Amino acid sequence: MAKIKIPQSYKPGAEDLPNVIAPAGLEINPNYLRLGDYFLKTFFIFTYPRYVSSGWFSPIINLAEMMDISIMIHPMDTGLALRNLRKKTAQIQAEINEKQEKGIVRDPMLETAYEDVEGLRDSLQQAREKLFQVAVYVTIYGTSLEELRKVENTIESIMESKLVYVKPALFRQGEGFNSVLPLNKDVLAIYTPLNSGPASSLFPFVSPDLTSDKGILYGVNMHNNSLIIFDRFSLENANSVVFAKAGSGKSYATKLEVLRSMMMGTDVIIVDPENEYQNLANAIGGSYFKISLTSPSHVNPFDIPIIPEGEEPADVFKSHILNLTGLVKLMLGTVTPEEDALLDRVITETYASRDITPENFGGLRELNPPLLEDLQTILENTEGGRILAQRLDKFTHGSYAGFTNAPTNVDIKNRLIVFSIRDLEEELRPIAMYIVLNFIWNLVRSKLKQRLLIVDEAWWMMKYKDSASFLFGLVKRCRKYYLGVTTITQDVDDFLKSEYGRPIITNSSIQLLLKQSPTSIDTVAKAFDLTEGEKSLLLEAAIGEGLFFAGLKHVAIKIIPSYTEDQIITTNPEQILEAKGLK
Repeated sequence: MAKIKIPQSYKPGAEDLPNVIAPAGLEINPNYLRLGDYFLKTFFIFTYPRYVSSGWFSPIINLAEMMDISIMIHPMDTGLALRNLRKKTAQIQAEINEKQEKGIVRDPMLETAYEDVEGLRDSLQQAREKLFQVAVYVTIYGTSLEELRKVENTIESIMESKLVYVKPALFRQGEGFNSVLPLNKDVLAIYTPLNSGPASSLFPFVSPDLTSDKGILYGVNMHNNSLIIFDRFSLENANSVVFAKAGSGKSYATKLEVLRSMMMGTDVIIVDPENEYQNLANAIGGSYFKISLTSPSHVNPFDIPIIPEGEEPADVFKSHILNLTGLVKLMLGTVTPEEDALLDRVITETYASRDITPENFGGLRELNPPLLEDLQTILENTEGGRILAQRLDKFTHGSYAGFTNAPTNVDIKNRLIVFSIRDLEEELRPIAMYIVLNFIWNLVRSKLKQRLLIVDEAWWMMKYKDSASFLFGLVKRCRKYYLGVTTITQDVDDFLKSEYGRPIITNSSIQLLLKQSPTSIDTVAKAFDLTEGEKSLLLEAAIGEGLFFAGLKHVAIKIIPSYTEDQIITTNPEQILEAKGLK
């Protein structure tokens, strides 16, 4: 009876591993290789200047391009090196003597070479230096020959600026590629003799590292794939600015920071101009207030602030009056110096009409604060104030009355508070931001606690001098109240044109720059002193990629969320419809 052979299911073995990891094919050309979908080219360094400074190689190592670098260092026998140097010294000395005998003008290059060789001999003899055969190979990658040439030009330009010269491994690209693979094989074998000092300047681990033992994860360092874990409150101030074009991930990155900061015990307050933070607030039980002409949520700018511990009530009262004067000027538009002085006096009289004065300001929380219509009434009965009162009428009895002329009724007892101003008319947004930020400022000063304040689309406030000045004052003074202010903007030009734009940047220890538009890149580059390579990175960056500055360090960053975080914070319409089962 014949036996039936049952076929066994295929089980991969160790011999299949090379087929899995190997590319589809390798094409060798005299000047480049094609490996799968990539083109690659290997260079070697063949000339160094007389002096090289420490870290000169770091611009190449930190270049935000796909590349492999191999540094081969072979120790040389000191005795053999000394014998060769002695021969070299005799050769140079003989050449110098011959020129002198013939009466030829002295050759400074020969004399310098003699001094260098003699100095190296002394250092080797005294064991202060050692001699090495050093080979440096760089392999660059690109998806096309054009991209490969672009990276090649960048590397050659950087090298030549430091008087270091490279050559492609012509007709030896295969050996060059094998030399940069992690096999520890120097197949190319093109050496340059270097002593300890110049050899140590090639030390590769010079990428900026922003990994600390506390803080939150901001993203991945694109230079070396390390994690960017940082505590913004560890710097001289906890402020940050985020600049990016629309759709590049600036609000997404900020929402990630909010989530992760709250897990570390930080309270967060957000001014949201586009309802981008509503899902986040709903998901984690935060308070979400819509500020609009018909909204039931109101903030009275005339609320009596809580007196911070250790501060004089009279000083707090005067500061509050100045803030209110700035708000009223923002409402009125153009104000003469005489009207400015009148407003300052009349606002004080408005509080006095409710028996609130600088002297008793600290213990009057139980009294009802005045409203904007009370200020209008005082103006109507003050000489020179009738016209100002009429200009305020639309905010007290006109179409804007529901927004600016009502008692405060928002509950602020939550770790995440979001104020949405999306449904307000464009001309009211700066006023709304001013009112909300003043309210938040009084809240922050009342109790010392680690907090973040997020001001999205801050360029709205930068368009007007009074609101820009208020935001700058907030950024400048918030440090002593344990507050970090994050200003986010997509309109870089409007932000930087303001006289307060650059001071806000200089008073922010952290800066995050994501993808920029070609029209604004020069402005950004000038403001942040970017290199040409950094400019190119910001122009070509994908969503969630850019530059992260923390104090004096800056790195290329890629912002990566977890799946759960992404589901909470995404504003991608396609993902939202898919989550609702509508796609």
